[in-house]
Amino acid sequence: MQDMTQGRPYKLIFAFTIPLFIGNLFQQFYNIADTLIVGRTLGENALAAVGSTGSINFLIIGFAQGLTAGLSIITAQRFGAKDSRGVRKSFATSIIISGIVAIVLTIFSVLFVRQILELMQTPTDIINQAEQFIKIIFMGIPASITFNLLSNMLRALGDSRTPLFFLVIASVVNIVLDLVLITQFQMGVAGAGVATVTAQIVASLCCAYYIYKKVPLLHVRKKDFTLVKKEWQAHLAVGFPMAFQSSIIAIGSIALQTALNNLGTQVVAANTAAGRIDQFATQPMASFGIAMATFTAQNLGAKKYRRIIQGVKECLIMSGAFSIVAGALIIIFANQLVSLFLKVPNPEILHLSRTYFIINGSMYLLLAVLFIIRYTLQGLGKGMIPTLAGIAELLMRTLAAIFLAQAFGYPGAASANPLAWLGSLLVLIPSYVKAVRQLNILAEEQNRPEINVQ
Repeated sequence: MQDMTQGRPYKLIFAFTIPLFIGNLFQQFYNIADTLIVGRTLGENALAAVGSTGSINFLIIGFAQGLTAGLSIITAQRFGAKDSRGVRKSFATSIIISGIVAIVLTIFSVLFVRQILELMQTPTDIINQAEQFIKIIFMGIPASITFNLLSNMLRALGDSRTPLFFLVIASVVNIVLDLVLITQFQMGVAGAGVATVTAQIVASLCCAYYIYKKVPLLHVRKKDFTLVKKEWQAHLAVGFPMAFQSSIIAIGSIALQTALNNLGTQVVAANTAAGRIDQFATQPMASFGIAMATFTAQNLGAKKYRRIIQGVKECLIMSGAFSIVAGALIIIFANQLVSLFLKVPNPEILHLSRTYFIINGSMYLLLAVLFIIRYTLQGLGKGMIPTLAGIAELLMRTLAAIFLAQAFGYPGAASANPLAWLGSLLVLIPSYVKAVRQLNILAEEQNRPEINVQ
């Protein structure tokens, strides 16, 4: 376990971020391996089918991931405050909430997946494969929620390394099963779905076993599961805004995906390949942000208010520098990167993908700032502000989908992400400035000497 309330902030944040970043990369390998193997073995249509489900996958799975991340904020605050009983109580409450959400999401998503794909105007030549793939992914929602909950709880205690090991194992399982089920058993896109879900089950079991053996602080007892209104309210107040924030952003992605579907299968395939690389390239920025949520929550619990502000400044420098380098690299090597996803590279797909990289990669600095500020506010327990920022992202992506895609074609659609980042920052920055003022006031009150009245 790592106490992030002592020591130089930038060293702690960087050390926490590295395994988190590597872990997130391996988590991305779930999608990358599926896309890479599907594209090279099954062709452009199968690639487009898997890619066309990305936004609804984000809608459902993103909700679950946002929820578990939000629930762990309470756990991190209590860990920072050295409240062991509160940590166990938080974990038990999170288990109950996550279990209920897992059941509801699984039933809803499996029952209505076809209708959602049809509403998105998924091209008829890929809709059956798309349904086949995403339905299997949705059947694995309980496994996804379990792993995200357990790994987020470990991170709340300052341990970002252990989930990394389990993600490495899961990624290897995923890739091996992809190759076996698709190429040997001829299962098509269904094989990719089964491989992903199986890998998530393996990661969940590994995480649960590790907590049972090595983390007594998370050993919950029967009495920890006692329903307490105050506990539920505290967790739902942070967890659900973060969950809805992810889903709100995903709705914008669905609107954008609908616009892409109307532009044709080649556009969908190009956006799928470019999007996977984009997710890969932006993981360090996301990892810095997630690290700030834990750093902020622990130090808030420890009442080290100015230390939070110092951590934000140092993290912005680190993440901002990376964003500039990453953006330049994906623009320079655009064609080589996209060619990895296709057995016979299509010149039109390469051209469209390069357009995506130029528009998005040049704006990565906005995204770096966005992640740091958003997760810092979440670490402070201000869940509603990031949700409002998510609404701003939704509006911007919808604007690009409805107007810019029609007016400018794919370049208009590709500008959706930078516009969404800008819209979100317009909400987050004023809120962050206000939060900094509040932290400074709390720090001053804390340092003010008491006056004894004789």
